[in-house]
Amino acid sequence: MNKRKRRTILKGRAGFTLIELMVVMIILGLLAALVAPRMFGKLGKAKTNAAYTQIQMFGTALDSFRLDVGRYPTSAEGLEALISPVSGADDWNGPYLKKTEIPLDPWNQPYLYESPGKNGDYDLYSLGADKAEGGEGENTDVVSWKGLK
Repeated sequence: MNKRKRRTILKGRAGFTLIELMVVMIILGLLAALVAPRMFGKLGKAKTNAAYTQIQMFGTALDSFRLDVGRYPTSAEGLEALISPVSGADDWNGPYLKKTEIPLDPWNQPYLYESPGKNGDYDLYSLGADKAEGGEGENTDVVSWKGLK
């Protein structure tokens, strides 16, 4: 192949200029800036839903414990009473959870359990992402005595 034919072939090739690539990168950046906050908002709601579902699961296990033993675990016994026998619970028929460990809430904190509770036979709750009482959105407390908002 001679030099003339090679030049003709190379001139006919199309490519992207730096400006075109920069425009595409800017458009992708703008799209990511619009979509990312919405996705992170859904992540917070998903964690709250997961905490509420776990609290309901604990509630079922606590009710099974009460049916067998005749009472809910005390605050001192805690949720551990659902996976290993406690003294004074002769009719314990557990474990009442499938897991061998008490799961943490979605924010990697232990669930808080009080029995007797201020709001019922027991209070079971997570403090949310801020790890403090109260809050809104992802920081809201997820509690056993109210339904999910």
